[in-house]
Amino acid sequence: MKKVLLVCLIIIVLGASFFYFNNYINSNTLSGIINYIDNETITIENNKKIYKFKNSNIKEDVGSKITITCDDKIDKDKEDQNCNITKYKLTEKNNEQEEENLKAKELFEDYYTLASNKLKTMTTDEKISQILLVRYNESKALTDQEKYQFGGFVFFEKDFKNKTKDEVIKMINDLQTISKIPILTAIDEEGGTVSRLSSNKNLVDTPFLSPQALYSKGGFQAIKDDVTNKSKVLEELGLNLNLAPVVDVSTNSKDYIYKRTLGQGTELTSTYAEVVIKESKNSKVSYTLKHFPGYGNNLDTHTTSSIDNKTLEEKEATDIPPFVSGIKAGAEAIMVSHNIVSAFDAENPSSISLNMHNYLRNNLKFQGVIITDDISMGALKNISDIEIKAIKAGNDLIITSNYETSFNNIKNGLNNNTISIEELDTLVEKVLAWKYYKHLI
Repeated sequence: MKKVLLVCLIIIVLGASFFYFNNYINSNTLSGIINYIDNETITIENNKKIYKFKNSNIKEDVGSKITITCDDKIDKDKEDQNCNITKYKLTEKNNEQEEENLKAKELFEDYYTLASNKLKTMTTDEKISQILLVRYNESKALTDQEKYQFGGFVFFEKDFKNKTKDEVIKMINDLQTISKIPILTAIDEEGGTVSRLSSNKNLVDTPFLSPQALYSKGGFQAIKDDVTNKSKVLEELGLNLNLAPVVDVSTNSKDYIYKRTLGQGTELTSTYAEVVIKESKNSKVSYTLKHFPGYGNNLDTHTTSSIDNKTLEEKEATDIPPFVSGIKAGAEAIMVSHNIVSAFDAENPSSISLNMHNYLRNNLKFQGVIITDDISMGALKNISDIEIKAIKAGNDLIITSNYETSFNNIKNGLNNNTISIEELDTLVEKVLAWKYYKHLI
């Protein structure tokens, strides 16, 4: 009998020991990738799990490979850790190939685990709303946001008219407060003819100049200074996404898009794209390259359809290089136009062309967020199931003025299996990863 009790006791002790030690990662050390860091907190991803610690004066960048040592054991089943980091070291790169792999990694790669975890907490309706960037309607924005939980809002000139800075800040803060997931707050602040703030002197002392006026005034240094100043104004007001710069190449003053461009050739426009994107990285405002794959001399798609008959060789020689330049500079978002570009797809506008999006992803290696131009524009008015086609083409965010219709159309698409929940999840995860990358969440 004593032997039986002794054996049972040993089994209990061994089992408890196994549970205790299995509950911890190798003692008090952990290796992984930093996916969030500020003065108070650092989170490290290890084997697709997130571990959160108090920041002990670590000054490294997100994406850095790191090994930490704590003053107590690390519990592998807990996200929030009670131990304190006593020392750390960066994991050395093994060889040149690893360095090349790091350069080639996806823009938001370090945030997909967080995005995936957030995705699991969302309802289907919230997922649909998350991929919609909707036009702000002051009379019903708050009630609609409580109902739908949209991914973001686009603000136009009338939304700022006669408002003070405090009133604008409140307008945006009120939306953020009722949003379960922080929203993108977008504006077309190109400068010149498209400047949503410039008519209100309460918000800016001097209207933002067009790219052409800036370049004429002081070259790329003036453009760089303008991005710095503009970003500061937008950030102070609570705006975190600028639907600019226009990097379409146009040198003909008769072109519809000409006044909104740099007005220079391909080479200088490519430099313009690089300068704006690089300088924007010093702020909390993301900038958007538009209108892919280059507007050229096409008609105004706000009112009518437009067909671009340039050959692929011509597009790649003239219109596409500025986008390549911006992508290399770290562009987070690209807006796709509604022009039909026959070299890619003779039937569908670029915004709903799978060929166009595949080219952007596969040939140009763009890994950020693809945004449609507003699908309520005239060029798409005779196309049915536009939201479904936009999703199928590979857009991550859909700009829409008729957002209730867009929401219902996507929900119907899910219900009748025109699109799958897996397709929707892929887009939502990208948007969420971007928001983590931007430190909105």
